[in-house]
Amino acid sequence: MSGYFITIEGGEGAGKSTVLESLTQHLTASGYDVLATREPGGIEIAEQIRRVILDPLNIKMEKRTEALLYAAARRQHLVEKVLPALENGKIVLCDRFIDSSLAYQGFARGIGMDEVFSINQFAIQDCMPDLTLFFDISPKKGLERISANKNRERNRLDLEKLHFHEQVYEAYQLLIKKFPERIHTINADQTVDAVESEAFDCITTNLAKREMKK
Repeated sequence: MSGYFITIEGGEGAGKSTVLESLTQHLTASGYDVLATREPGGIEIAEQIRRVILDPLNIKMEKRTEALLYAAARRQHLVEKVLPALENGKIVLCDRFIDSSLAYQGFARGIGMDEVFSINQFAIQDCMPDLTLFFDISPKKGLERISANKNRERNRLDLEKLHFHEQVYEAYQLLIKKFPERIHTINADQTVDAVESEAFDCITTNLAKREMKK
């Protein structure tokens, strides 16, 4: 595959979606062929699964059911949208991927990161990101941002207590240590422009390194 798969990760309120949009515009203006997408979602079947997962009314959803639904949405999104784009040489920017499942369901829900990774290995068939940007902000500040943003949709994850989001944050720290070559930390506790600039520099630096290896 000649494309480059970049994922953006972080807790609630980290500003991933906002920066993803500006990053896409900036990279496109710089001459890169970019496809921006998100998880769960990105294509119709996965968007339908997203609505089920995040519906605040679905409070009875069991944690393994949740993990399997994320994996199912991921599989469909991957084969229908991500892989074809990578095969066509595009840079794919994806808001969340497998690391989210490892952090949220594997660690914070207590299923086990290895168990959730196993589920997702079946779904992704070894298609891991080339680069992952972790948007780093404290869970407390992230939730404060959500509370202050009246236009943001409220989903089932927003109903979780602070402790759950602290567990998610701890899981990401473990993943950063486990995959230091792939996961790069971006300071998300700054202005949107500053976050976008830091993320853009990280991406272009890594793209340049890849070109040098060819």
